[in-house]
Amino acid sequence: MKSKPAKTSEPIHHIIQNRWSPRAFDANKIIADSLLMAVLEAAHWAPSCMNEQPWRYLVCVKAQQPEAWQNLLNCLGEKNQQWAINAPILILAMAMDCFNNTDKLNRWATYDTGASCLNLCLQATALGLVTHQIGGFDIEATRSAFALPINVTPMSVIALGYQAEASLLPEALQEKELAERQRAPINERFLFGYWH
Repeated sequence: MKSKPAKTSEPIHHIIQNRWSPRAFDANKIIADSLLMAVLEAAHWAPSCMNEQPWRYLVCVKAQQPEAWQNLLNCLGEKNQQWAINAPILILAMAMDCFNNTDKLNRWATYDTGASCLNLCLQATALGLVTHQIGGFDIEATRSAFALPINVTPMSVIALGYQAEASLLPEALQEKELAERQRAPINERFLFGYWH
């Protein structure tokens, strides 16, 4: 399997350094329930504004909920379907728009859901699994397919599974899979003391 550790200017924790978003998933390797629950437990313990825990996850395990899994796959953009079809688990990450007790808009809900998603991805990496968060999906089709309430915002679909060889991907995606990871220079994204 392809390892692509981040090339950092300072040492960082190996789980963060080694987390990346492959597209090559092993369709034949099933994730044990205990591993799935550990990944979900990590997401469950993310920080949130006033401990609101605004995240909701719709977990679709191909071997257990094939119709739901297929429905979620169908909501992805065509290019994402080409590789996500091999992920044994697809997870729809959502944010509840309002606070539970006051029904007032929770402007931190999407931020907190993002933190929860990152916990999920890092725990998956620690367990030898891989994830790929997908923004390319049809939100309205997803709302319809799963009868989502109006006060929930679909954020991403997370493909979860074991990594496979890049050669299993369509040729157009193999180059992306094997390319070196990149980031903008740190001084272009982090400002100290003032905006410049």
